[in-house]
Amino acid sequence: MPPNILWFSSKVSQVCSTTSYKFRRPDLKTSPYRKYFEFGGLCLLAVGLLWWFGRKLDWGEVRQAVGHADWRLLLLATVVICIAYLLRAYRWGALLAPLGPAHLRDLFIATTVGFTAVFLVGRAGEVVRPVVLPMRDKRVRPSAAFVTILIERIYDMMAVVLLFAINLLWFKPPAALGTVFTRVRIAGVVLLLSAILGVAALTWFRRRSQSAVSWLRKRLDSWAFVPRRLTKLILSTLEQLARALRVLVDARELAVTIGWTALVWAGITVANLLVVRAFGVPFGLSETVFVLGWSLVGSLVPTPGGAAGAFHAATAAGLIFLGVSRETAAAISIVMHLVDFGPAVIFGFFYFIRGDINLTRLRKSASQEAVEHAVEDEEVAPAKDLFPGERLDEVTAAK
Repeated sequence: MPPNILWFSSKVSQVCSTTSYKFRRPDLKTSPYRKYFEFGGLCLLAVGLLWWFGRKLDWGEVRQAVGHADWRLLLLATVVICIAYLLRAYRWGALLAPLGPAHLRDLFIATTVGFTAVFLVGRAGEVVRPVVLPMRDKRVRPSAAFVTILIERIYDMMAVVLLFAINLLWFKPPAALGTVFTRVRIAGVVLLLSAILGVAALTWFRRRSQSAVSWLRKRLDSWAFVPRRLTKLILSTLEQLARALRVLVDARELAVTIGWTALVWAGITVANLLVVRAFGVPFGLSETVFVLGWSLVGSLVPTPGGAAGAFHAATAAGLIFLGVSRETAAAISIVMHLVDFGPAVIFGFFYFIRGDINLTRLRKSASQEAVEHAVEDEEVAPAKDLFPGERLDEVTAAK
């Protein structure tokens, strides 16, 4: 259930570039089989990573380690992860608050169905969550759902980087790995500084959004080779982003969303700790956060099965780094992956079976063309109201 803001941003960029390509080269069309080739390639990558992950393992010992795990702790970890999904729904509602209300039940359904899609098809399933919510709650505009998911990724990335970097300040690695750990600590500091600079840039954009969007509008209008539809798509996305970024400059909303984010990642950390303890490994919170950082690096690989192979290899590597045996580390990574995604998959299939989600409509709405229209569904206007009773220039001046 880890974040991937880089993937989500690349999807928006892909939509933009594809739109521009279609306008400039109307005689050429994207192959309808391209997505199948891409998915097939990712499946092969997942198979290769899983083979690499398990090529030297004694699977008899892995099964034995799983069989001796404390099922009570695993059950408790599953309950904690379910609560974390509910907390994600609450946080999504808080992020949507500047753009409009949303029902908690629909937020939870969209969240679990979205993570089910990520588990089944990989990071390509990220678009499902912001597609499902407007289907369920007509008060939520598709563009608002997409932009707030992007903001959520920013929050998640900052939370993970802060957890990992701050934890490195007092984390004590095995004595034999002191030199290697120095490099890890430097990498953590670099990540922390990069995240801080990124948030500073977003805060600047939110405060100067009117002038920034106006400047970009003039430039795009003056470039004849840029299609009108692409211009509208870019400006609409930026204006929606400026609206959603209100949480970064409003003290109350910032406190609320940070609070929900802290609760989400506290739940994920505790659940992972319970999984590790279920296998008899005497880790504390510090070791668990360290391994969590490795897991999230692996989760960035967009393979089906919720980063299958990459997640397992990275998690096991973090555990082995701390002295856990190879087979036990493999068992922990497999069970941790199931605990992280299993509840969402169960909820997701339950909602599909019960008819809360129309699969045909979902597939149509999650297509690239539908996503493209969803992102640009707001009319771009310099004087458009940003919030009820507020104009962009007034909000900028007030903040």
